[in-house]
Amino acid sequence: MKPMPVAPAAVAQPTPQDLELSGSWTARGIGAIERQLESVRVPAKTEAIADGARIEALDTAGAWVLQKLLLRLRDEGIVVTLRGLRPEFARLLEVVAQHVADQAAKPAPAASQPPAALERIGRSAEAAFEQTVALLSFVGECALALAGSVAHPARLRWRPILYNIRSAGFDALPIVGLLSFLLGVVVAYQGADQLRQYGANIFVADLVGLSMLREFAPLITAIIIAGRSGSAYAAQIGTMSVTEEIDAMRTLGIAPLDLLVLPKILALMIALPLLTVFADVLGVFGGMIMARAQLGVGFGEFLDRFVKAVSITAYLIGIGKAPVFAAIIAVVGCFQGFRTKGGADSVGRQTTRAVVQSIFLVIVADALFSIAFSALDL
Repeated sequence: MKPMPVAPAAVAQPTPQDLELSGSWTARGIGAIERQLESVRVPAKTEAIADGARIEALDTAGAWVLQKLLLRLRDEGIVVTLRGLRPEFARLLEVVAQHVADQAAKPAPAASQPPAALERIGRSAEAAFEQTVALLSFVGECALALAGSVAHPARLRWRPILYNIRSAGFDALPIVGLLSFLLGVVVAYQGADQLRQYGANIFVADLVGLSMLREFAPLITAIIIAGRSGSAYAAQIGTMSVTEEIDAMRTLGIAPLDLLVLPKILALMIALPLLTVFADVLGVFGGMIMARAQLGVGFGEFLDRFVKAVSITAYLIGIGKAPVFAAIIAVVGCFQGFRTKGGADSVGRQTTRAVVQSIFLVIVADALFSIAFSALDL
């Protein structure tokens, strides 16, 4: 059954002071009324009569258009009298007129002033404090989950752990090895000129060995993994948070910490010390090549001096830093992933924060290690 045709709304002006309104003043009928309304002209400072007896239908949209016409004429100084309108149409027009009057009576919103410098500092400090408290709370939750897994080893998910060892450890070998090799080359090259001046060429083994094993190898490895794996953790968990997969896991009774966080932390704490050993080897090898090329120190001489200069304590100090760096990277990456809200833009923002914060905390932890080892005379 076809719908009944709708008579379009129309405005006729038989005389300059008389307006005749007709048709359906509804959302379907006022499509072409705008041009007719613009052509309505009444002499200024006169009285006009608008006859609404021929209006067949009226809804909110039509009442708003009609009220707009009446307000324009009254703003031009014309006294308009509306007559012949059905009672129900008149009540609807009164409601629309009252709403328009209320909107006009509302004060314009004051222009927002940019916050003062002190206020910005306070807000930034508050946000930083809130995030610090949330991070400490997340660390506590991870510790409780880890303690529960240690008490009940059957809860450990070995397949995700092995997968993360491969993705964060084995797959990172090429980039870690290349950068460590180049770093060893740079350290030996920078020290070559100074050592040559004093005839202390052989001490390049001390320089490369101690700097790489104690500081550079664990630090450069942690920074690479923070940019590579920490960002991946934040992006993965952030995407799952945006798509409500984490909420679905909780609904099914699966603890997100057990499935998503603990395997990453344990895998990285296993993989990062091994990557540090690999970085030690490649860094020292790069220093050996540069020592031979720039200082004439052969491989045999270099290794003989290296064994005497570098103690097992220095080696273990560098390896001992790696698990702490790994825990920082994994926890910060997962924490920022869980804080993702909204859409894809939030995922990118939290991923950036994860990388920046993890690198910052790794360097802070390395500085604290240096202070502690100096106090312990290690």
